[in-house]
Amino acid sequence: MPLCAASLVPASPRTEYRTNPLGIDVREPRLSWILNPTNPGNRGLAQSAYQILVASSPQALASGNGDLWDSGKVASDQSSLVVYRGRPLPSGARVWWKVRVWDQAGAESSWSENASWSIGLDPRDWKAMWIGLDENGPKAEQPLPARLLRKEFQLDQKPKRATVYVSGLGLSELCANGAKVGDDVLAPALTDYDKTVLYVTYDVTDRLKAGRNALGLMLGNGRFYAPRMAESRTFGFPRALLQLEVENDDGSRVTIASDTSWKLSTKGPIRANNEYDGEEYDARMEPEGWSAPGFDDSGWTAAAQVSAPTGVLASQNAEPLRVTETLKPVKATPHGDGAWIFDMGQNMVGWCRLHVTGPSGTRVSLRFAETLKPDGTLYTDNLRSAKAADYYTLKGGGTETWEPRFTYHGFRFVEVRGYPGTPGVDALEGRVVHDDMERIADFSSSNPLLNSIHHNIAWGMRGNYRSIPTDCPQRDERQGWLGDRSQVSRSESYFFDIAAFYTKWMRDLEDAQKPSGSIPDVVPTYWVLYHDDVTWPSTFIFVPGMLYDQYGDRRVIERYYPSLKKWIGHMRGFLKDGLLPKDQYADWCVPPEDLKLIHSKDPARVTSGTLIGTAYYCGLLDLMARYARIVDQFQDASEFEHLAGDIRAAFIAKYFHPETARYDNGTQTSSVLALAFGLTPPDAKAAVAKELARKVSDESANHVGVGLIGAQWLMRMLCETGRADLAYTVATQKTYPGWGYMVERGATTMWELWNGDTADPAMNSGNHVMQIGDLGVWMYEYLAGIRPDPEKPGFKHIVIRPYVSGDLTYVGASHQSPYGKIASRWERNGGKLKLNLSVPANTTATIWVPGDPQTVREGAGPAAESHGLRFLRADSGYAVYEAGSGEYAFTSELAEK
Repeated sequence: MPLCAASLVPASPRTEYRTNPLGIDVREPRLSWILNPTNPGNRGLAQSAYQILVASSPQALASGNGDLWDSGKVASDQSSLVVYRGRPLPSGARVWWKVRVWDQAGAESSWSENASWSIGLDPRDWKAMWIGLDENGPKAEQPLPARLLRKEFQLDQKPKRATVYVSGLGLSELCANGAKVGDDVLAPALTDYDKTVLYVTYDVTDRLKAGRNALGLMLGNGRFYAPRMAESRTFGFPRALLQLEVENDDGSRVTIASDTSWKLSTKGPIRANNEYDGEEYDARMEPEGWSAPGFDDSGWTAAAQVSAPTGVLASQNAEPLRVTETLKPVKATPHGDGAWIFDMGQNMVGWCRLHVTGPSGTRVSLRFAETLKPDGTLYTDNLRSAKAADYYTLKGGGTETWEPRFTYHGFRFVEVRGYPGTPGVDALEGRVVHDDMERIADFSSSNPLLNSIHHNIAWGMRGNYRSIPTDCPQRDERQGWLGDRSQVSRSESYFFDIAAFYTKWMRDLEDAQKPSGSIPDVVPTYWVLYHDDVTWPSTFIFVPGMLYDQYGDRRVIERYYPSLKKWIGHMRGFLKDGLLPKDQYADWCVPPEDLKLIHSKDPARVTSGTLIGTAYYCGLLDLMARYARIVDQFQDASEFEHLAGDIRAAFIAKYFHPETARYDNGTQTSSVLALAFGLTPPDAKAAVAKELARKVSDESANHVGVGLIGAQWLMRMLCETGRADLAYTVATQKTYPGWGYMVERGATTMWELWNGDTADPAMNSGNHVMQIGDLGVWMYEYLAGIRPDPEKPGFKHIVIRPYVSGDLTYVGASHQSPYGKIASRWERNGGKLKLNLSVPANTTATIWVPGDPQTVREGAGPAAESHGLRFLRADSGYAVYEAGSGEYAFTSELAEK
């Protein structure tokens, strides 16, 4: 198919910054584009060459002058993460680029539309000073009003380009000439401020004018001025660094930088702000026009120069948090003594926007909770010490609309008190807030329960994106627990474009590494927990592999390989007789025998910590050997494999009972890990798998019988050992314990505990991700059958192998890969199967069609004769084909069960 019938979609530098191309500090960013065939029905569209032009102005680019880089015609099929190889890009530069390609027949495409990115501020170009107001030492639980900072300045002409670089710690909101700049919230992203401090970049060209201008910055506390100082690290009072760079048409430049000429006030309307407790806002104290020119700030004090955080200043190269959706309450119910309970209909994360009219001084309170007590009041026991309440004091004089800036809550229900008059259901709106990553997937099936579980997974994931992957959004914790994400992160990759998000977190993880190599359980280390555990820190090893497999990102492995190796070496020092007795948490939260318990007290349900630690370490060594080969460290690879072999032998000798095909005391998790990490004797794998299936069927009555660790691997191991039917049964149980039970009990997100409706409130978050495990992977890679090929990562080659399971009559799913949309939908009617697939341009696929190979047809004829397909073999009840890009419609006859 000639490419003149296709269009190109250039993407901003992938991974370095996916949504907003402002201010990346990567000097060799990577460029990506997607080939969009005009007629998707045509097959085999592939790129054979490309040419990239990068220019210093759109005019130069339009004239075909790649004055920064002209790659020339490069014979390559690479269209994702192509490294920029042009002239060095100066600090603050904005550049434009476009691409054209040649197809498999040598036909040339037209040029793509222009795209652009800009470079952040070089450390040597910062002229600003850190400013703020340090008081007489932080005090635990001391309400701290938000600081207001402002600066007026004169510009002789309307700017050609104006860029602001700002780091407002802990949180900030920037205004220019009286209006908010940008649509991000809760900025900048969380870090360990002793190691890394992030700044955000804004284009304010259209906000500035010739004459008097003003900048205003509101500073909140965030995690810098810690919400729980007795429990969490704190870094000092809020402070800010800001630099405005103005370029004029005549070539002149103006710099406005934060210094002691800025004015500061602590008498603004935000009287207290805390991510756990909420925000208090007094509209009577709003200094009208404070961020606009002409405001009288004579009563304000001069900002003081304060000490700089010790962390390295870096650009925030990941998507910001934004309000991504607004929910309307489904009902508002009066509940005695003037209280009203609003039901948002969905457990969500963010805050409420309040609409209210009343006398000046009226104080309205909003309290938040995930569930209600039997009497209809808020259930807040599981919030622990978090107050989760906002307060708004009216200024009077008409309808007032308000929403907080420097807090967030996890909630479905809102108690409103003090509202003047009778609130309508439209008095509140739920503002959904999370890192604004693209939703890249869709899933549906014939089973409504399964669809509800998928819904809950998606809402649970998005509710725990707070610039780090958090464990919960509602109580006084909200930490970046590593254990929650080891394989959950792979499930996440099918729902959202998490490449930049997890690349950012990898930096946080390395920041937290001790010189010894030790990695903590929580990152950033607001809670300092270094236990030298294996399973929780294992996420440091797993995440680069996920980014490589799902996005083809080799750079993350290259960048962090020395630190990964350092941790592996550190943990090797704890080996004893080939076993690793380092496990802090075991198989966290196995379904307990008593519905009021958090952890099981039954020894038969408890998996040995040494067994878990050893199994994980062995699997991690295998993964490190893979990484070593990717980065050409072949001696390392050999050493990792040799050590893994020794540990595997010691593990089997210690724990495996061949007469029962069990490990140690025979927990489900022990078998799951042995299968996942290749810890079965070669002739015993089938017996181990059979025993695992028996335990799930008999001892768990086809329900979940594992905790956090086992749930990371359970669904895949059942499918990989021939029990896809059992995996489906487990996933769709409506009774305790299981994901379906949560749905039946009214959950709209995922619970922390399998018995989250009855367990001790000390740990029963209603919005958690840890028990998702590999459930998302199972839905997309197994039910729908969409997965990457590890040998050609990033979905350059796709493996499509759907598992037709249980009573399902159809499953449909899509995934937006780096090359375009992959789609799979199968339907069965009795013994007949239809399978419709979409393979994006510039990729290939291995397609496994369920059914008798002799009956498989594609389109109007036999599949073996279909254009774009090549029959490979019959294998385990599938007909296997190699395919180029395009749309495919298969039919087949299924074997009777």
